[in-house]
Amino acid sequence: MASAALELMGFFLGLLGMLGTMVATVLPYWQISAHIGSNIVTAVANMRGLWMECVYQSTGAFQCETYNSMLALSSDLQASRALMVISLVLSILAVAMAALGMQCTLCLEGAGVVKSRVAGASGGLFLTAGFLSLIPVSWTTHEVVQTFYRPNVPSSMKFELGECLFVGLASALISMLGGGMLCVSCCDQQGGGGGVRGRRQAGGYPYPVGGGVPGAGARTTSQTYHNPTLQAGAADAAGRVRSTSHSSQSTAPGARKPAAPGYDITGYV
Repeated sequence: MASAALELMGFFLGLLGMLGTMVATVLPYWQISAHIGSNIVTAVANMRGLWMECVYQSTGAFQCETYNSMLALSSDLQASRALMVISLVLSILAVAMAALGMQCTLCLEGAGVVKSRVAGASGGLFLTAGFLSLIPVSWTTHEVVQTFYRPNVPSSMKFELGECLFVGLASALISMLGGGMLCVSCCDQQGGGGGVRGRRQAGGYPYPVGGGVPGAGARTTSQTYHNPTLQAGAADAAGRVRSTSHSSQSTAPGARKPAAPGYDITGYV
């Protein structure tokens, strides 16, 4: 039950991280113009993202323009695009694999070990996706902070941290946490299942292999266990019966002798 709860928690955290990464990738709020110095006028606000640049005016007008050429962009922006897209693809693949490998689903129900390994693989994909989305978010945050504190950069060219950077950071951490939970649940399932299989593959129930005697093989139905104590008691009882029968034969007149030596009058040993 504990591994199933970890799987559900890891799955929902990974799904939440994937949605947050998608929002951070699409929206343009990565860099927001800083209103400092000569740029104190707040009538116009500029926003930059991975795919477009937007302008918001105090009158309520909101205009966005996509980047005209992908090859003309800076190398860090191109790398950020690629990493975020790869992170989304891995997150989608991890969600599909987690749906197949979780205990609460009916897929791959006959293969328990394969099912747990699929869940663990989905956790690894969530970890990789979170790490890949963390790289561009951290790099962009570093560039914005370094540019803001440079004295030779004009105020109109300085930006502040946008909301998408915080959303991307939180989504990356949540995805990595969910992936870690899925990996831990996979390890718990394999550890617990191995003990059960080991107990089932042991000697026949309720006795172990060899009956507890070193070097003895498995007991078969043709072998019979003889208790020495019971055999001695049975021999004594048979001797008393024979002695009693002989004494009765000698004292009783006209008693018929047994038909064969070693048998009493009843014909039983």
